[in-house]
Amino acid sequence: MLLKRGLLLLVMGLFTIIVLNAQYRRIDTTMRVGKAGYRVFCTNKNPEKNNLSINPVGFEAGSREVTLEIRGRILATESDDLNNDGFPDLVLYVYSSDPNNYGKVFGIYSDQNKGIRPIVFPDIMDDPKLSVGYKGHDDYSLVEGNLMRRFPVYQKGDSTNFVPNGMIRQIQYRVVPTEQEGFKFKVLRSFEFKKQQ
Repeated sequence: MLLKRGLLLLVMGLFTIIVLNAQYRRIDTTMRVGKAGYRVFCTNKNPEKNNLSINPVGFEAGSREVTLEIRGRILATESDDLNNDGFPDLVLYVYSSDPNNYGKVFGIYSDQNKGIRPIVFPDIMDDPKLSVGYKGHDDYSLVEGNLMRRFPVYQKGDSTNFVPNGMIRQIQYRVVPTEQEGFKFKVLRSFEFKKQQ
């Protein structure tokens, strides 16, 4: 009886690992807005660090591929003109190996199709209002040139546990110029709504 229970737990554990790893398939995609865009490649093998390659497509001859190491795995990529300059921009949704599925955005903008530069994404923990009840489980998408972020809101259930309170917080970000040359994601608005059953 004890052996059967142990074997069942082992099989369930292996199944969970397979399902979690299946979410993070190799990324090898080319996305364009008009004639220009990006080829993105990442093996997503290691939950802690991966090599990411971004190759500009349809840019001027001087633009080069960028290869860097990222912490986490890429779940998805999207492309749009986020800063309204007529050139394609890129967002990558990078998730940690933590069971809470913490997600971050890695943004790139086209510098007039001559090269690429990063778009700064703010850490939610730096915002005392938006970070209340945040425990990960991020979901991102681009909607009409805006970045949308959703996650369940948690509350303290007792002295040690946090449990979802049934509400979802949605944050809308817009790409705006920084004080120096460059761009960043800025919070436009946020609101909460009841999670539908």
